[in-house]
Amino acid sequence: MTDSEVFWICRTCAVEHARKVDVCAICADERQWVPVEGQRWTTLDELETEGYRADLTELEPDLYGITTTPLAGIGQQAKLVRTHEGNLLWDPLGYVDADIAEQVLALGSVRAIVASHPHMFGVQVEWSRLLGGAPVLVAEADAGWIARPDPVVELWSGDREILPGVVLSQSGGHFPGSAVAHWAAGVGGRGALLAGDTIAPNPDRTSVTFMRSFPNRIPMSAAVVRRVADHVDRFAFERLYGNFDNVIDADARAVVRRSADRYIHWVSGDFDHLT
Repeated sequence: MTDSEVFWICRTCAVEHARKVDVCAICADERQWVPVEGQRWTTLDELETEGYRADLTELEPDLYGITTTPLAGIGQQAKLVRTHEGNLLWDPLGYVDADIAEQVLALGSVRAIVASHPHMFGVQVEWSRLLGGAPVLVAEADAGWIARPDPVVELWSGDREILPGVVLSQSGGHFPGSAVAHWAAGVGGRGALLAGDTIAPNPDRTSVTFMRSFPNRIPMSAAVVRRVADHVDRFAFERLYGNFDNVIDADARAVVRRSADRYIHWVSGDFDHLT
């Protein structure tokens, strides 16, 4: 990289920054955390020297997962949705190199790079650089969290069909701009929802949850959970992918509704007799 291209990556969340600051704003927010030893920064060159790599695996036909070893920052699993008119990179990682970019481009051109929310920004601008300048779409409501501004960044809101049968939809919740991506052709045409942290599959694999902060255990209100569940209920989806390797494999639309109802009852005090 030339000096003009140097940027910094927060070690904790792996979000790119145009310059070092005293503390990463994303990590200082109540939804995230700053390590006890304080703010730490790194660069792509440093991570590559440390042995970081990214791997691509097929999750189902035309859907791929991308992860890093070791885990970069929060350690999300990016998703690559492939269509006949180009591909979507969802929840980009906090690490990228020429090798993984070549693997991604071998599957087709990337038409858009989208993070479900600011925790998943990763090194989104750098991914764009290595993927031919693909636009980076950021929800307008979360634009204030962009720490590396760039002309490739475009703001959006509401619903947006970015590829045939692939719709971005802003449900809010975890962040005001929190979004999901509905892929109508997923699961053999029964539909898949890429939900990021907007709706998170639980370890039991039969339920999901909704949180303002996952690491700090901050819940959301019944009204917000109902709004998010109603928002995604418009879509047909058999499977739901979280932003790690967490998946609701079948009947996901009903699982979301059932889990939302349970959550609403608990936070409304309906089950207090069980405590």
